[in-house]
Amino acid sequence: MKCDFTEKTISSEIVYAGEFIQVKRDSSLLVDGSEAKRENVVHPGAAMILPLFGDRSILLERQYRYAVGMHCIEFPAGRSERGEAPIATAKRELAEETGYVADTWENLGVIHPGVGYTNEKIHIFLAKDLKMTTVSRDEGEFLETFRISLDEAVVRLKAREITDAKTIVGLFKLLERFKKI
Repeated sequence: MKCDFTEKTISSEIVYAGEFIQVKRDSSLLVDGSEAKRENVVHPGAAMILPLFGDRSILLERQYRYAVGMHCIEFPAGRSERGEAPIATAKRELAEETGYVADTWENLGVIHPGVGYTNEKIHIFLAKDLKMTTVSRDEGEFLETFRISLDEAVVRLKAREITDAKTIVGLFKLLERFKKI
């Protein structure tokens, strides 16, 4: 038996509107009749790509992330443009950031990286049959790509060199696929 703890929104106010996110402050009616204040980040959604080569090596990126003040190792990913389908976001971001295009795409599901404060949804796609084209990164986007074995990625994860949550989920999805977990 499942209990229903669904909250009902009483009021909602946008307290910040940036270029691609908004912050809302809501009043919510709880199941016991009391009210609660809720603040959340409204996000347009994103896609993450797991570029997999025929030899089971993967393509990762290293870029500086201002919010955490450090260089991070990540799978290619990016936010969706208004009205853009998740697979279109994935194809665009892979090509823009890495210069690769893929002939084979597989949807591996969705993750919610911060359920306590944002509605962000990241769609995960496996990209195979990769071919190099040309890189066309967004203005102000600086990163390097590198290809490593899945086993080496696990070593880097254990060494705490990979800390990005979405990338960790992506690695586990690949490990599961190859029955390494």
